Amino acid sequence: MRSLTNAPLKIAIAGLGTVGAGTVRLLREQASLIEARAGRPVVVTAVSARDRSRDRGIDVEGLPWYEDAEAMANDADVDVVVELIGGSDGIAKAVCETALARGRHVVTANKALLAHHGHALAKLAEDKGLTLAYEAAVAGGIPIIKALREGLAANRIQQLYGILNGTCNYILTTMRETGREFAEVLAEAQALGYAEADPAFDIEGTDAAHKLSILASLAFGCPVNFAAMHIEGITNISALDIRFAEELGYRIKLLGVARRTEKGIEQRVHPTMVPVGSPIANVEGVFNAVVAEGDFVGRSVYEGRGAGAGPTASAVVSDLIDIAAGRRAPTFGVPASALETLPIVPMEQHRGNYYIRLMVVDQLGVFAEIAGALRDEDVSMEAILQRGRAPGETVPVVLTVHDTREEALMRAVERINAIAAVVEPARIIRIESF
Repeated sequence: MRSLTNAPLKIAIAGLGTVGAGTVRLLREQASLIEARAGRPVVVTAVSARDRSRDRGIDVEGLPWYEDAEAMANDADVDVVVELIGGSDGIAKAVCETALARGRHVVTANKALLAHHGHALAKLAEDKGLTLAYEAAVAGGIPIIKALREGLAANRIQQLYGILNGTCNYILTTMRETGREFAEVLAEAQALGYAEADPAFDIEGTDAAHKLSILASLAFGCPVNFAAMHIEGITNISALDIRFAEELGYRIKLLGVARRTEKGIEQRVHPTMVPVGSPIANVEGVFNAVVAEGDFVGRSVYEGRGAGAGPTASAVVSDLIDIAAGRRAPTFGVPASALETLPIVPMEQHRGNYYIRLMVVDQLGVFAEIAGALRDEDVSMEAILQRGRAPGETVPVVLTVHDTREEALMRAVERINAIAAVVEPARIIRIESF
C-alpha cells in the first residue's frame, strides 16, 4: 500500500564507505524523483563511520555523527537504519538487531550477515511488523531479489544459476582474452580495484556462496542454509584449461547453481564449463548475471553490474522507496515461520558431465591404465584430446566423460592420480549444458 503520510522517511546510514557515500549522493541528486516515486521525501538524518576526517566526496556537515553505529541504531530519531558495514557478525549484526528491537526498519547490503543469520533476523523483523530489505546484498544493480520474491511469485522455481562475483568473472574473462595465468591477472585486478587486497572471499567462492544461499531461500521457500553449500573457487584454473575449454566449445565461469531435484536441493559454487552459445557464457568482465527457470514463466535472464557505488546504492534506495511507500513483503517470500526445511543433496550424489585434464609422461600403456580406472568405476569416456606427441616428455591430456555420479568419478580420478606416469593431480571441471 502507499504511505499514509507525507512526512519524510528519516534514515540513518551505518558505514560511509563506497556504497554508503554513494547512497547519500544518490538520495540527494535524485531527491525529487525519489519523492515522486515514494510519495514522500527520503532523507538522511544521521550517519555513522569511524573516521570523521576522511574525504568521502559528500557533505555530511550538520548531520548527527555517531562513531558507534550500534548507539546510532538505538538512539537516533529515524525510521530506517541502513547497514553498510559488512561482516557476518560483530557490529553489523548488532546494528541490525538493535534497530529491529527499537522498531526501526533495516536495509542492508550485507550478504554474509544474511547467509549466516538471515532466518533469525527475518523472524525478528516479521515479529515486529518491520521490513528487513536486502536488494543490494545480491548482484548489485540487478533487481534479482524483487524478481524472485515478487515478479516470479506465481512460479515454482526449478533451477537458478548465475555469475555472482564480478572479481572472478573479470579474472576468467581476462585470462581467456590474454592467455595469461591466474596469479598475474589477479594482481592486475587488485591494481585496478576490482579485487580486494585480501581477495580470498572472492577467489575461493565464499562471496558467491553467500549470495547463492540467499537466492536459494527465496527460490525454494527454505531457510538460508549456507553451511550446506558446496564451495570451490578459481585458484586452480589455468590458462591451459581455458584454451582447452575453448577448443571443446565451452567457456569457464564461476557459477552458483541451486536446483530442486526429487531428492532435495542442490546448492553449489564452482568453476563450470558452459557452452559458448549460452547466455551465461557471454557475460564478461565485472558483470553479474542470474538465470531463473520457473514452471510457468520458463527461463528469465538478468544481467548487470554486480558491484560499485552506483549500482549498489541504486539497490539500497529501491528498498528505501518501497518502505517509504508502505510496500511490504515477507523477507524471503513467505513468512519466516513458513519456510520449509528441505533435504540437501550431497555433492557426491551429483550427476553430470566432467572435464578432466591430466599431465602425463608420454609413454606406451598410459591411456590403457587411465581407461581401466574409468571402466572399473563405470565412468564412460566421451572424448580424449592430446595435441602432438613427445615420447618421454610430460604432455597435457584432456578427457571428457558422459553423465556420471560424482562419487564414482572421484574414485576413478583417485586411481588415475596414483598412476606413475601421471605427474600432478588431475584438474576436474564440471560441465553444464543449460
